[in-house]
Amino acid sequence: MAADARSDEWRSRRARRLAGLAWVRREDRADGTPVRFVADELIVLDEHFGTARQAFAEQGFTERDIVEEGDVPDGFRRVRLRGLDVARAARRVRVQAEAAGDTRVAAGPNHVFVSTPFEHAGAYGPPRPAPPGRLRAADDSGVRVLVLDTGVWLNSPLPKDRYVTEDYESDAEAADEGVRDGDAGHANFVAGVMLGRSGRVQPRVVKVVDAYGVCRESDLVAAFRQAGDDPIINVSLGGYTLDDRPPVLLTAALAGLLGSGDRVVVAAAGNDGQHDRPFWPAAYAGTSAPWRRRVVAVAAHDGRRICEWSNTGTWVTLAAPGAEAVSTFVHHEHFPDGWARWSGTSFAAPFVAAAIADALEEAGSARLAAEAVIAGARLRYGRYAGVA
Repeated sequence: MAADARSDEWRSRRARRLAGLAWVRREDRADGTPVRFVADELIVLDEHFGTARQAFAEQGFTERDIVEEGDVPDGFRRVRLRGLDVARAARRVRVQAEAAGDTRVAAGPNHVFVSTPFEHAGAYGPPRPAPPGRLRAADDSGVRVLVLDTGVWLNSPLPKDRYVTEDYESDAEAADEGVRDGDAGHANFVAGVMLGRSGRVQPRVVKVVDAYGVCRESDLVAAFRQAGDDPIINVSLGGYTLDDRPPVLLTAALAGLLGSGDRVVVAAAGNDGQHDRPFWPAAYAGTSAPWRRRVVAVAAHDGRRICEWSNTGTWVTLAAPGAEAVSTFVHHEHFPDGWARWSGTSFAAPFVAAAIADALEEAGSARLAAEAVIAGARLRYGRYAGVA
């Protein structure tokens, strides 16, 4: 099967799987690009919950219909109403909040984010078998990088003494389907990219993406709470939001995470070939948030130019190798050596995270290390600086 046909078939199959999730709702923009969010759930700033009640009443709901959900930071309410038009309610609260002079995003859905190969397929769709590649020899420094991703499959050439995780995958039936579709092995591949770039890095993998390659905004926020003292966080996932405004919960979580201390987030730019639409969380790098420079948004290049499938925009920080990357995957009948070749900004991001880990000792802090990597990116890929 030709590369384009294989990629199209893969995207179509994965889109059907995602459409089959009953808890996911979808709103399409005029250009056909989707916003996905959790059905029936609205997240609201506490001080605008009165307006939310009015919005619920306009849709025929009463106080008895409101179900409070937990797992949100102080200052927020997360509520569920069966049959709620979430987008309509969110916009109603936002309009009234802005009319009252509140410039924050006052309400929003619990957005659904996807690992960047999922329906953001890159040039070649699913991973393909590759001969074994090379990992750097381990360095004693062991810079910890938090990797928010899928679980790790043990049946892999990824060296067990080079990463940390409690989130192992083990379902053999799911593995067989997942290896073909690219759900299984994503974290293995991301961690392998890091270890192929740097001997200093020690990935710490925390599972946030489920077997369908998706997570809720609230799941990602909860995962950020596990950052501990890790100075670098790699996020090879993301998505689009209602009206392209910053996600409500995620904004608050990153403000707390990056507003003080020494930490940077390296995020994939997404693989939809979009050139004018923010892909979150990477797009925070282009906002006015005071901590925006602690977010490094990474597009993908192929060694000559920006990949045509890589998202771009004024919010992209720099470009890194993302086409035909070779890394550790999963031992499987279709992957006898356990290595794969795969394309995506998912794999450009960990390349940059590893570069920051390499620069950390000399720079003295994660923030300064990220600035050093960005300043040292002297190659040009279109209008973007890049590393190779």
